Amino acid sequence: MCLGIPGRVCEIWDRQGVRMAYVDFGGAVKDVCLAYLPDIEVGDYTIVHAGFALTRLDERSALQTLEMFQALGVLETELGVGNLP
Repeated sequence: MCLGIPGRVCEIWDRQGVRMAYVDFGGAVKDVCLAYLPDIEVGDYTIVHAGFALTRLDERSALQTLEMFQALGVLETELGVGNLP
């Protein structure tokens, strides 16, 4: 099964002409490509799949989804994250 995981953009930079970001998934921070979301900004939430930010998401929806994933143990399986802060 493939999941799109919501996360918050923490930092944005350029890697060889491609916009990249550190995205926080409730404790695990990963490198993510922003090629599909050129106007996303630090502090925004996004759905990430296979290392690509696919869509912007409002904070409430992102946090609700992260809580549900945590309750189901998905974050531990997919990202190695335990409890959300």
